[in-house]
Amino acid sequence: MAAGQTYTVDVRPVLNDLDVKIETVAMTSALTLRLTNNTATRVRCDCASTPPADAAPDPVLVDPGRTEQSIFRAQRKWFSVIVDVECRPAER
Repeated sequence: MAAGQTYTVDVRPVLNDLDVKIETVAMTSALTLRLTNNTATRVRCDCASTPPADAAPDPVLVDPGRTEQSIFRAQRKWFSVIVDVECRPAER
């Protein structure tokens, strides 16, 4: 459990057969998703939370072999957060 974390996180991934690793870093005021692309092609990941944070973050584009982040900022105290993550090959 991360320092200051007072809520649970449930990640619901739709990876479309892509090898993408999802890690969560939860803190009191924000939730960070680390997305690591283990495929040979660039991927686009759309992330959305329930209940909503400040706003849905922009889509995350992750190059092969790289890790990128998506950050959700809390607007109020969270008790439980559900995050839907959908990844697919990125259009060039």
